[in-house]
Amino acid sequence: MIVPIGPIHPALKEPVRLKLQTEGERVVKAEIEYGYVHRGIEKIIEGQNWQKGIYLCERVCGICSYEHTQTFAETIEKISNVDVPPRAQFLRIITNELDRIQSHLLANSTFFKSLDHETLFMHVLELREYAMDSIELLTGNRVNMGWNVVGGVRMDADERHFEPILENLKKIEEGFETTRALFAEGPVLALRSKGIGYMSKKEAIKGRSVGPIGRASGIKEDYRNGHYTYDDYFDFKVIRRKEGDNYARTLTRFDEIPESISLVRQAIENMPKGDIRTPVDLKSGYAMTKNEAPRGEVTYMIETNGNLIKHISIRTPSIANMDSCAKYMIRDVPTIADAVATYASCDPCVACAERVAITNEHGKTEFKNIHEVK
Repeated sequence: MIVPIGPIHPALKEPVRLKLQTEGERVVKAEIEYGYVHRGIEKIIEGQNWQKGIYLCERVCGICSYEHTQTFAETIEKISNVDVPPRAQFLRIITNELDRIQSHLLANSTFFKSLDHETLFMHVLELREYAMDSIELLTGNRVNMGWNVVGGVRMDADERHFEPILENLKKIEEGFETTRALFAEGPVLALRSKGIGYMSKKEAIKGRSVGPIGRASGIKEDYRNGHYTYDDYFDFKVIRRKEGDNYARTLTRFDEIPESISLVRQAIENMPKGDIRTPVDLKSGYAMTKNEAPRGEVTYMIETNGNLIKHISIRTPSIANMDSCAKYMIRDVPTIADAVATYASCDPCVACAERVAITNEHGKTEFKNIHEVK
């Protein structure tokens, strides 16, 4: 029997259709259909200057919008041979890690909501508010921050910003261990999570899973390693697990939060003095940049023609993670309810995935199942 879920469903944050093939209650196969919120944002950016380009890139994703602007800016900086001042690099780290904290907490709260655990859902959202307040305090906005510019950041920060941010991080830490333990040690949640939605390391590699989803199955990659600011100035531990199930994916996100808090503290305590922006004369050229967004690898490939963007291609983590979820995680879960929870555990972002159109030879858009796209 085929059981459709979506595109509009209480358990889904964004419109997408899951088609579950079942034998009794057990799910034996799953497919994902996209196309319900397609915007073609890459095409819109072509022919724009970098100011309009970075504005549009921030709107690729409403949950992890920050990393898109940083990756866009760093790609243009490569083309233009621009060195970002160290102070601006540190301010970018603070914002990036605060964004990672709020995104991970939101992802886990959504997973707990899919399990109908209202208590954990509300506790986690309460902790997230401290991260959101810190982002607003630093940048002036809670979601689309407008913080990055090519060559640095939009404005400076000082102790008036840093002290409240450190206080908010303490409040997150005060409630973090109890909230984590409610999930990690709760027998009811463990029964709904351990061994459910399993994906092996080999399957994660084959499906090109990235970020916490891949690392929960044993993959090593974290693109903060290899980034010039993290490598030169900061220490952190890459969180990995081997279980590869819903339990592991949720704990991987939980356990990355203390590392992000540590990175924010390192940046504030060692903040260098100096400028926050380098003037940029945009050149013609091509560059590619990879960064670690909350969901995993974000790649920007940009070609410029003078001061305009000629071509841009954006690879987001959600497309690989959602594909892996359909092919490997949801396959063989015991119940349809577990399929919905497993989908939530992969932290999907449909807005990230739906940026380009598939057209036929006549130029008309065709919406296809992800597995039909070559």
